[in-house]
Amino acid sequence: MEKNRGVLTFAEQHEGTIHPVSYELTGKGRELADKLGTKLYSVLLTGKETEAKELIYRGADEVFYYEDPSFNLPNELVYEKNIVDLIREEKPEIFLVGATNFGRSLAPRIAASLDTGLTADCTGLEIDESGKLEQIRPAFSGNILAHIKSTKCPQMSTVRYKEFNEPPQDPTRKGRIIKKKTVVTGIDEVRVLEKEREKEVDITEAKVVVSGGRGLRKREDFKLLKELADLLGGVVGSSRPLVDEGWISKDHQVGYSGNRVKPKVYIACGISGSSQHQVGMRDSDIIVAINTDPSAPIFKISDYGIVGDIYEVVPMLIDLIRQSRP
Repeated sequence: MEKNRGVLTFAEQHEGTIHPVSYELTGKGRELADKLGTKLYSVLLTGKETEAKELIYRGADEVFYYEDPSFNLPNELVYEKNIVDLIREEKPEIFLVGATNFGRSLAPRIAASLDTGLTADCTGLEIDESGKLEQIRPAFSGNILAHIKSTKCPQMSTVRYKEFNEPPQDPTRKGRIIKKKTVVTGIDEVRVLEKEREKEVDITEAKVVVSGGRGLRKREDFKLLKELADLLGGVVGSSRPLVDEGWISKDHQVGYSGNRVKPKVYIACGISGSSQHQVGMRDSDIIVAINTDPSAPIFKISDYGIVGDIYEVVPMLIDLIRQSRP
């Protein structure tokens, strides 16, 4: 590891737009690089011109920039070959990838090619007293946190989206954009046979989430929560049991096996608050819980708790909000 220096992040993009998790990685990567007294690099592979400078503005010192039509499609093998060659050339000690669908597929391939370890779905990253990366991830459905250290370089992690704050843009930052030649892999091009529908809602970007749990009596009662969410400019969420029952699509699921959200306001309606659900929403700025059971676990992490029936409390909230507006 003594020969390896620098922190490298993968800047994922789609149709030339950089995924927000890439900025979260530069923010955390900047922190790690500063503790190690080294540089922060990002690698951006794109099928068309992309604003690589944005990564500089968010904390990177240098961006390795690849532009080639082969990156228009999510072909992990093409990405892997180019990134593996870059890592062997630059020898970073840490490599971070966003735990998106694509990142979760790409990262293991890179780790296998480099014969190094990979810690998946990290929620925390720290530098220990010896200068090694301490990778923190939930285990046993979030009931414990595992602290993992790698013995090989690069020390690789995939990091959950919305786990770290996105750093502010600083247009005064200076850095280098290094254009790299794309390696021709000879791998057959991936063909898109069909595009699935877009998600009904991107709950991870919502500023307000109104979620329902087992306290709902029937699927149609989500309309009541949607009415409250619409008034607050938010979206509807759900705990896993109601998704499993088919009452609402998985796009709305909050929790360990669903989406992780960090809204300004999270309103839990009839949700007891299992550890699996808390993993997905406990970092919300303000948590409001409505439940008839005063001993429900959700109250322990709530900023405001209302012990009552959601069929009485939610309509009252809706009326109060409407009355408060001109």
